[in-house]
Amino acid sequence: MIAAIDVELSYSGKPLFKHADITFSRGNCYGIIGANGAGKSTFLKILSGEIEPTHGNIAITPGERISVLRQDHFAFDEYPVIRTVLMGNKRLVEIMDEKEVLYAKEDFTEEEGLRLSELEEEFLEMDGWSAESDAEILLNGLGVTNEFHELMMNELSNDMKVKVLLAQALFGNPDILLMDEPTNHLDTDAIEWLEDFLLELQSTVLVVSHDRHFLNTVCTHIVDIDFGKMELYTGNYDFWYEYTQIRQKQLKEQNKKDEAKAEELKAFIARFSANKSKSRQATSRRKLLESLDLSDMPVSSRRFPYVDFKPDREVGKDVLTVTNLSKTVGDRKVLDGVSFTINPCEKVAFVGTDAVAKTTLFKILAGEMEPDEGEIKWGVTTSQDYFPSDNSEYFDGVEDNLIDWLRNYSNLIFETDVRGWLGRMMFSGDDALKQAKVLSGGERVRCMLCKMMLSGANVLIFDEPTNHLDLESIASLNEGIIKYPQTILFTSHDHQFVETVADRIIDITTGHHFDRKIGYEEYLQLMKEQH
Repeated sequence: MIAAIDVELSYSGKPLFKHADITFSRGNCYGIIGANGAGKSTFLKILSGEIEPTHGNIAITPGERISVLRQDHFAFDEYPVIRTVLMGNKRLVEIMDEKEVLYAKEDFTEEEGLRLSELEEEFLEMDGWSAESDAEILLNGLGVTNEFHELMMNELSNDMKVKVLLAQALFGNPDILLMDEPTNHLDTDAIEWLEDFLLELQSTVLVVSHDRHFLNTVCTHIVDIDFGKMELYTGNYDFWYEYTQIRQKQLKEQNKKDEAKAEELKAFIARFSANKSKSRQATSRRKLLESLDLSDMPVSSRRFPYVDFKPDREVGKDVLTVTNLSKTVGDRKVLDGVSFTINPCEKVAFVGTDAVAKTTLFKILAGEMEPDEGEIKWGVTTSQDYFPSDNSEYFDGVEDNLIDWLRNYSNLIFETDVRGWLGRMMFSGDDALKQAKVLSGGERVRCMLCKMMLSGANVLIFDEPTNHLDLESIASLNEGIIKYPQTILFTSHDHQFVETVADRIIDITTGHHFDRKIGYEEYLQLMKEQH
């Protein structure tokens, strides 16, 4: 059990949240949600003891072990993969290291012998003899296969490091598990494995995530950070969303009724307060008016961008034909004889475990890279716009403010027009004067989406557009893409995003070509049956 007791955190005297009183119990998984900047990650750091709250304290059941998913991909570069996972249980590694030192001695004292006996007993209680095999099981489950286990961490790709750090957090079935965005950079198989693992885990789990499907699958409770406070709901993300929408609607309706009643009472008081025969009634109405709660509903910290892609023209009969496309990146052939034809108004999800292959394909389609072999042919009526997974070239070192930045990618001239479009993406007032080079990941994505909305293209290509976005921005983008009437080619790790958008699935994994007009859930079910 872990509990926040009257916890408050303030920056420069301004509270981020206050009066947080929540007990997190064993066997439950709590999803922490809220707008960017609401304090989700900060709250996890308070629970882990990494930072101190301004007020209040954290209580933990004595003897329980906390495990935290680390975000620093370079912190363990000097360690082998297996040892990195074992370091998830600090005490176990300390015992192993001390044992190794003692056993390395040619002979040891009686005192050292007694110490070894104590260590062996504690090691046995912690199931230490199974530790390495348990670590291997975790790694393999996440897709880090045996050939990587003895490598140094600095020899791995960032995506592989993420999986190792996740295995570290899960190692040894911790009593309390804190995870910030655990599905980032995970492929579909790894996410599904993690979901199954957490469903079986009888620990206290707290997770911050922007993946709606993941929250719906694993969470028993939702903690919503909004209005500067925390509120606990029983149920998953969808339950929280439906409940809060109904409650907001009821509050609005009640406020309207109260306002109408107040106006009626004010009119009566004004009309009859000077009339002696009606003065008693006027006084009672005045008391009734004072008892009405006419306070405004609290303003939510959540903000939703307005995403709406409008093509300048409809696409014709011919959209795209790809024939025998091949490409080698480094010393690896990532595309091998890929062929497909895209039809008008299709929304096609490209899937597969190889992110480099999907990004390479999209770069070729966008004209940013040449294939080694094969041909691509766009229809003469098509116009394309591309959302890259790495947008750094658009922002790094760019001195322009956002008004000038957007002008460079549009036909807009007047500042009021540019500000209007930036306002749709939540850059209002002084925010529109930020330099492009200082933007956060989520802000960069919103700028790229704004640029695409102004392009008027009738074929949109998206490579992982939901990365760095909060839940509200993902929901807005999701709705905008569903409404878009023309052709979309995309890839995403967001399960719900793919399921609600795609009407065709193409898997370009080498040696496993799959192309069918089906939804994402049906595709996953077919893959399970094949395995």
